[in-house]
Amino acid sequence: METVFLRTIYVLFFIEVATRRVHIAGVTRNPDSGWVTQQGRNLSAELDGRMQPVRFLVRDRDSKFSGPFDEVLRTEGVATILTPIRAPRANAFAERWVRTVRQECLDHVLILGRRHLERVLWTYVDHYNRQRPHRGLDLHTPAGRSTPKPLRELPQLRRKALLGGLINEYGVAAA
Repeated sequence: METVFLRTIYVLFFIEVATRRVHIAGVTRNPDSGWVTQQGRNLSAELDGRMQPVRFLVRDRDSKFSGPFDEVLRTEGVATILTPIRAPRANAFAERWVRTVRQECLDHVLILGRRHLERVLWTYVDHYNRQRPHRGLDLHTPAGRSTPKPLRELPQLRRKALLGGLINEYGVAAA
């Protein structure tokens, strides 16, 4: 992502393929092997108490994902699978998420810096995981919220504007 001041900022994210849940691991201007390894440690600590453990991590062959990064995941019981060379479809879920976040959010916001990008991404990812329906999940959200029961009368709706009105979330107002 480029800022208003033409500085490139890198985002490390993880996607759970089965649920489409996105995790923002970190945002930095200078990604290196040490930073990526630390983000892997942070993610493994976050996912430690899950009911279903993570079994695989599919990643590309970037040199930033070095031996220590793989070792952090291996100690947690996660097998690392490298994408084939010159196979863009092997990373389709990540590519689709990048397209979605750019199209729905980042193309409409002028990013000022790293902290601003973090705030915008965390707000969008929270919306993406809890509120945004996905066709691949039969219009459910990655958080697995159940569909509401049919109503006999029209309720009062409440609108919550996110990111300055770029995204709107709707819910039933308290009676």
